[in-house]
Amino acid sequence: MTCVPDATILTALAEILGPKGFTTDPAAMQPWLSDWRDRVHGQAAALVSPATVDEVQQIVRLAAQGRVALVPQGGNTSMVAGATPSAQGGALLLSMRRMNKIRGLSPDDNVAVAEAGVVLSDLHAAAETVDRRFPLSLGAKGSATIGGLISTNAGGTQVLRFGTMRALVVGIEAVLPDGGRFDGLSALRKDNRGYDLRQLLIGAEGTLGIVTAASLRLVSAVGSRAVAWVGLADPHAALRLLRRLESATGDAIESFEAMPANALAMVLRHIPGTRAPLQGQHGWNILIEATAPAGAAEPSERLTALLADAAADGLIEDAAIASNEAQAEAFWKLRESIAEAERVDGPAAKHDISVPVSAMPTFLLDARVAVEQRFTGSRVLGFGHLGDGNIHFNVQPPVDADGKRWLAEEGPKVSSFVHDLVAARGGSMSAEHGIGQLKLAEFARTIDPVRLGALRAIKQAIDPQGIMNPGKLIPAG
Repeated sequence: MTCVPDATILTALAEILGPKGFTTDPAAMQPWLSDWRDRVHGQAAALVSPATVDEVQQIVRLAAQGRVALVPQGGNTSMVAGATPSAQGGALLLSMRRMNKIRGLSPDDNVAVAEAGVVLSDLHAAAETVDRRFPLSLGAKGSATIGGLISTNAGGTQVLRFGTMRALVVGIEAVLPDGGRFDGLSALRKDNRGYDLRQLLIGAEGTLGIVTAASLRLVSAVGSRAVAWVGLADPHAALRLLRRLESATGDAIESFEAMPANALAMVLRHIPGTRAPLQGQHGWNILIEATAPAGAAEPSERLTALLADAAADGLIEDAAIASNEAQAEAFWKLRESIAEAERVDGPAAKHDISVPVSAMPTFLLDARVAVEQRFTGSRVLGFGHLGDGNIHFNVQPPVDADGKRWLAEEGPKVSSFVHDLVAARGGSMSAEHGIGQLKLAEFARTIDPVRLGALRAIKQAIDPQGIMNPGKLIPAG
């Protein structure tokens, strides 16, 4: 069990961090004590905001001495309340937002070194100054931070080509639970010195240490891009289209996002300024982005020809290629506004799931039927990253139901049912959002005992006092 920090610890922290880095003022802490969806509310003994690695080390050492819980937080955009303290109030909320420097940009190494508090969109802008880019993007890019993206092994819309954060992090600096500093920033492409501590920290949700900086992979800047919106019958046709495009274009296809008709209709209904890219109704819609480096042939002509061939073969029903950047951004707005439209539309049981790519088309169709038959009147909304097997499979209450009441009564049963369907397909109940607090019970119910035992053993070995983000990721024994 962790302890409440005593006055000695709080006084020492105030002296180390100064007024910019330490507060116990309830008003100052309040915005950071709830998750971004305002579902989970916690309390903290103090908000500590270090500006240097040395300050992080001093905070962790004091916490270890007093057996005080630390809850690291970046942009507070966790989808599973992974950065929200418990309601008990004894934790130190450790904000990494002041550690927001980009320490280096090397086009020769194709590496950026960024501190944990760097906002993703700021990293994107910095990489552009050396004619490079960081190939990970998501809807929260204006607030999500590098430390949080690493700690949750974030995915996004470019995983199809570049992978998750695990594939993009080439080095890590972190403070471990005893206050020791792990200096692993050297961007070595080959390093065969035993266990990979970098990979242990990626996706650990702050339960093994505090990520303070990272060396991140950069790639060549985009010279040109083509963005297309495609209407087709079903996910089977979508996967066939993806494989055809990949065969013809190599690695030019970066994004391949799938949206059923009901997802597009919801966006058009709730998001001002949006319009359907195609005439008529289509069972499924696909957003495709293909890119080419500077000096290479623009991908629009090739993509247009390939989609024309697909239409002639009856694989797709209709397609539109964005004629300029404004239209390309309008296409992307339709995809990126689904979550916002859902919030307006009402509550839903949300599931961030993955199954093998080959199984995804059948899963999307069969699981929708199974859920809507099992929970009468419910409405399934499944959308997302078809090409990497990750779909956001959300279940809305019946139209005439009290949404919040239905979700409270039926939501847990819906989630268990969905997760069992996923498990039957050899999938995962958490593809890119992590476990946090909200998925702990289901994680404990569905996890393989051998895997759970290994996770607990690693946690015990590295954080024997259990001070690092307790109550997240690791189900209690």
